[in-house]
Amino acid sequence: MSLEESIQQPTFRNENLKSMVNILYTQSWLEERIKKFLQQENITMQQYNILRILRGAKKPLSTMQIRERMLDRMSDTSRVVDRMILKALVEKKLNKKDKRLVDVTITESGLKLLGKLDEKNKDLDDIMSNLSEAEMKLLNHLLDKLREG
Repeated sequence: MSLEESIQQPTFRNENLKSMVNILYTQSWLEERIKKFLQQENITMQQYNILRILRGAKKPLSTMQIRERMLDRMSDTSRVVDRMILKALVEKKLNKKDKRLVDVTITESGLKLLGKLDEKNKDLDDIMSNLSEAEMKLLNHLLDKLREG
């Protein structure tokens, strides 16, 4: 379905505005599908992002280091981490070198949860299945180029 049909707006001032609205609309569309995928394990997109960051880092990270790597840098990382502690997905410990910092590590439960989700990666990949590999490469190139400006 075209953007015009989806949001019931037949025209745009110019292609520039249409592109911006299209990116924002598509971002929302994509988020809804990812949220639905993650709901099966009762975690949010921010929690999923933090788990993947911690697994990839292979070492404890401070909440500030996590925030710097997050897709949504506006989220309250400390509160999200606290909710993840209640779910036993991560642990917090005082940094041995700097007592002002707190180190966050992924727990075995957090790793198992990511493993379960990894097994369903095809479901996540299918969200973008109507694009070919070449189209996805072009899309990634264009989005990277847009952020260069």
